[in-house]
This record gives sequence, C-alpha cells and structure tokens, in this order.
Amino acid sequence: MRNVLTNTLLEASMNYTDGTQAKVGDKVLIGGRHHGVVVADIDGDEYLSKYPRQQWGSLGSGVMINTDFGGLVHYDQESFDGELMELVKRA
Repeated sequence: MRNVLTNTLLEASMNYTDGTQAKVGDKVLIGGRHHGVVVADIDGDEYLSKYPRQQWGSLGSGVMINTDFGGLVHYDQESFDGELMELVKRA
C-alpha cells in the first residue's frame, strides 16, 4: 500500500531527474546544455505574476519553463522523464 501512496504523490508533482520536486522560480538545466526558469507549476497551482493561472492553468498538469532555446515550453512528467532535467538553483 505504501508504494501506491508514494507513486500517487509523485504523480501529483513534477520531479527533476534526481527526484527533487520542481518549484516556481527554479533555475534549471535541460538536456545538459539549455537553461530555463520554472514560471508556472500547474500541478502545485503556483504561477509567477507574469504567467497567470488564467493563461496557463488550462494545460491541466506539468510546468511551464521559460527556456533559452525556445521561450515558454510546457513539460509534463512524461517529458521530464524523457530528458535530463536538473535543478541548478532553487528560488
């Protein structure tokens, strides 16, 4: 039963490759070469004022990251799992 609870909790939040939970304001390294900042945590219902819930909440889950390679990119846990996503600095 504990494994089921743990898996459910992990699915309710976005986690970096090392298991650390993603938070708004985090500076991240994507794929070992690109940088970004988490601007919206849809799962945690937290948004920077420039990126309001009304604009991004309809995505349903995941995070929005303002990247240096493509502007705003939406990631869900599946796309996080498929790419190296590292926390560089906690906000």
